[in-house]
Amino acid sequence: MKITEIRVFPQANKENKLCAFANITFDGCFVVRGLKVLEGSKGLFVVMPSRKVKGDDYRDVAHPITTEFKDYIQKEVLKAYELFIEHQPQAQDLSDDDPFER
Repeated sequence: MKITEIRVFPQANKENKLCAFANITFDGCFVVRGLKVLEGSKGLFVVMPSRKVKGDDYRDVAHPITTEFKDYIQKEVLKAYELFIEHQPQAQDLSDDDPFER
């Protein structure tokens, strides 16, 4: 399975360490929306989309099963984010146009 498209939606307000949302398409036929690019103490990392369950617990809506595929997703999403930022340094806050809200 290959990632055939990555769409990045940067967030200008980084108070909560959220740098961007991302959507990924696999083999041109399956989309996962709402991945997050976050800034952590050791740098950027990718979080899969999740939903709140009982109390303050969250569960992933979709997630890779193998470490290799998780690493592949993280590497490709971060590469797409960095390319987007490099070519759009004045990126606007797109929180009103979050792709997974549609």
